[in-house]
Formats: sequence, C-alpha cells, structure tokens
Amino acid sequence: MRAKYDRIGVGYNVTRKADPYITTQLLAHLQPRSEGIYVDIGCGTGNYTNEFQKRGGQFIGIDPSKEMLEQAQRNNKNVDWRLGTAESIALSDQAVNGVIASLTLHHWQDLHKAFSELHRVVKSDGRIVIFTATPKQMKGYWLNYYFPKMLAASIAQMPTLEKVKIAMISGGIEFVGTDTYSIQPDLQDHFLYCGKHNPELYFNAQIRRGISSFSSLANSAEIKTGLLQLRADITSGKIDEIITSYKNDLGDYCYVIGKKTASNDL
Repeated sequence: MRAKYDRIGVGYNVTRKADPYITTQLLAHLQPRSEGIYVDIGCGTGNYTNEFQKRGGQFIGIDPSKEMLEQAQRNNKNVDWRLGTAESIALSDQAVNGVIASLTLHHWQDLHKAFSELHRVVKSDGRIVIFTATPKQMKGYWLNYYFPKMLAASIAQMPTLEKVKIAMISGGIEFVGTDTYSIQPDLQDHFLYCGKHNPELYFNAQIRRGISSFSSLANSAEIKTGLLQLRADITSGKIDEIITSYKNDLGDYCYVIGKKTASNDL
C-alpha cells in the first residue's frame, strides 16, 4: 500500500484538493477545540490537514507514504508530518483530542488493531470521524456499468459498516452514529465517484491517476473499453438512462463517528 501511494503521490495535488463542503462537514463532526491537538490519519499530501489547521486546532498528519509526506512538508512546514499507519501511531498515550480519517479506512490492514491504537492515543471524550463509503453504497455507483471488474475489486476491499462498528466497539470506542454524504456538483476533490454528475471527468488521465481504483485496481483493457462505451453513451444520450437506473437514497459516502468516553478508558 505504501508503494502504491508513493506512485500516486506524483501529481496528486493537482486533482485531489480539499473540498470546502467535506472539510466543513468533517470538522462539524469532529467538534475541535482551538487549544486541542488532532490527528489526520492517512493525510496524504496534507490538503485536508492544512485546511483543518486553518480553521482552528493543531493537527498532526500521519501517512505511510514517504512521497506523500515529502510533498506535505514542502507545502506546509507548520504541521507535524509523521510516517505511520492507523495500526501504528508514533504518539504517546492520550496525546490527542481527536482523529479524522478521510477515504483511508479501506487501506487499514487490521481494523481491530487500528481502533485499539486510536483508543490509545485519544484522550477521553475525543471524537473519531471517518469519511468512507460502504460496499452497499458503492454498488449504487453507475461506474459499475462501465468498469465492473474495477468496481468489484474496489468494493471487495471496503469493510461493511457493521464490521467497522464491531471493530470500533471492540477497540473501546463508542459508536456514535453515521451521516451520509452525496456527491455535490461542485466537488473539488476528484476521488472515485467525483464524476457522478459529470462523466466527462473520467476521460482526464490525470484525474484517473489520482484515484487508487483506476491507478491500482483496474486493468488497462477494461478502462479502454469502458471509456469507449461511456463516450458513445454520452454522445447518444444513453448516459442519462444509465445514471437514472442507478439512482438510490443510500448516499454516496458516509461519515462514521465514534467517541472515546471516560468509561471505556482501558
């Protein structure tokens, strides 16, 4: 996984910018205090970390990719950037007031170990906010029609909400709840389903390179075939029918919120 994101890290900042709406939602769920210290797990090149810090609180960015962190350091030397993973965080016990993890949960190797580690480093009453997608939500992406093998591989690596909840609780963290997110037309962060309302985005090779599903899970033959079919359907207008057939009320992504309460200190 580290090598994958070392490769993706080249040019990552061009297409993966912090989206203002998602930034606001993440912080609303985190409820940071101005004097608090927080961790952004899987921070990548630090686009969201930088925005979080601008809005109050001190943030530590942690990522397994040296390439990503070198870019983050060049962009902002006022943030504490550290190599690490959710399962291994180089911080002392109860060192931070809360944690944000955005679109990184599916890369965690051991959910139970990760949540136990988050429990260790977070102070009592600290909140853990995870932005992710569930397999059920991803089955509702119209991308499944054009890139079925890629989406199947992407869905297979996503833990179900129930698995996340069980791992969270077993790690000593209270499951507070979830909040759904649907792609906004003005989305600035070009992650997997960024083209929900604008299929043309997927013809941009740079955008595809910044999405791990396209850059690491897809085969070139399916991408070529899928893009040719997508272009034909856009031209004919059939794309509207395909998009409509995948409409649902599940939301495209979700925020999973947890809290370390005084009663579950280990």
